[in-house]
Amino acid sequence: MPDDKTAPKPADRPPAATTQPAADSLEPTAPNPVQAPKPAAVPDAKTSGPIKKALTIVNIYMAIFILVVLAAAAVVYVSIKPAKVDTTTPLGKLSDQQLSALKTNSTLVGDPKQTLDIQSNTILEGQVLARNDLNVAGSLKVGGALSLPAITVTGSGNFAQIGTTGALSVGGDADLQGQLTVRKNLNVSGTASFGNLSVATLSVTSLQVKNDFSLSKHIVTSGGTPGRTNGTALGSGGTVSVGGTDTAGTVSINTGGSPPAGLFVTITFTQKFATTPHVVITPVGSSAAGLQYYINRDANGFSIGTLNAPPSSANFAFDYIVIE
Repeated sequence: MPDDKTAPKPADRPPAATTQPAADSLEPTAPNPVQAPKPAAVPDAKTSGPIKKALTIVNIYMAIFILVVLAAAAVVYVSIKPAKVDTTTPLGKLSDQQLSALKTNSTLVGDPKQTLDIQSNTILEGQVLARNDLNVAGSLKVGGALSLPAITVTGSGNFAQIGTTGALSVGGDADLQGQLTVRKNLNVSGTASFGNLSVATLSVTSLQVKNDFSLSKHIVTSGGTPGRTNGTALGSGGTVSVGGTDTAGTVSINTGGSPPAGLFVTITFTQKFATTPHVVITPVGSSAAGLQYYINRDANGFSIGTLNAPPSSANFAFDYIVIE
């Protein structure tokens, strides 16, 4: 058993904890009264009134002064800033008033330093006058007739039909893909190269053929009839006649009485050759076959003669061809 001396006394034990609140703690406690804020100290009206008014006036004048300084600085900046004009900047949208003014009379829109950029399609019912160069970046399509005093095409140009009443001058090469119809004369001062040329009548001053020359029909010469001078071999009362041109023809001879040997006739060309041409003569018929004929030739003409005396009152002829 434990010693009574060491056992704790009931009075020395701590009181047991009770879960029930004390009777006096169940009674409501009065809340602490809310303390009202102390009123701010009111300045003395005699001392704070004039100072406050002075500060307000100073602030207003200071704001006005700052605004004036800023406005003056802006005016000076705008006046000394160099003007820059952007030539590619569009004018903007035209107002209804400007569009209405364009219908009535001549109206200036913008200045030469500006560009009018029209993004939408434009239909101009009246005439259009361009006082300076007209540059077309795309294709130019003209539905009606186009009247131009002069046209210069530096690049390639495609035209469905060109009608001109004046002169058409082409400084560069011209490539015609279709048919070329010339209703009047065609004058070529330089050289002309044709792959296939079909003409009803071709008149050229000088023709140079660098390849074979093929003719499906006859060669017909034209030009004036050359002149003639009778020779002594015609005899007494003999006559001579020439039919043809400088290129080809026939010399008809009628001898008279007692014709001697010598020249029958001298032919003079209507157009002098540059050099002495080639002259070929052929006797016509048996009457001239027995003659010992010959020719003399130069750039001005040729002559026909015989080494033996021809028969009297005889008729014979010579054909000739002249080629330079």
